[in-house]
Amino acid sequence: MATLAIGDQAPAITAKDQQGNTVNLSDFKGKKVILYFYPKDNTPGCTTEACNFRDNYQSLKQDGFEVIGVSTDSEQSHQKFIEKFELPFTLLADEDQKIVNDYGVWAEKNMYGKKYMGTNRTTFVIDEEGKIEHIIKKVDNKNATQQIRDLLAK
Repeated sequence: MATLAIGDQAPAITAKDQQGNTVNLSDFKGKKVILYFYPKDNTPGCTTEACNFRDNYQSLKQDGFEVIGVSTDSEQSHQKFIEKFELPFTLLADEDQKIVNDYGVWAEKNMYGKKYMGTNRTTFVIDEEGKIEHIIKKVDNKNATQQIRDLLAK
């Protein structure tokens, strides 16, 4: 499993978005990217985080950011999630877990004493050159955008 650090080149991504279009991380060269990994569409924490990015999307775009969400859900699941919550950004389907493994966020989790593999909620802020500028491992779902802004202000 990859362990990424600030200053590392962000691993390449090629995946399908909610419309079935192929998206490459390299398509965003020259822009800053908020790449956020979340466990599952339509779950309370993931919905809260996605809606926080939705509600702040215009100001993030004005600051030069693209927002991309990644989970191991299907394109169809992403499409329903986007429609239900009017999400204005891209969600990538990582059904084969390649991206979550490349970014080191696929890990053993424990819920009610049951161990299982899943996505650790993590946000990567990637600069215009494709380098990792920040890694947020303890994401505040309700204030995900502010958490990024606070880091960038330091």
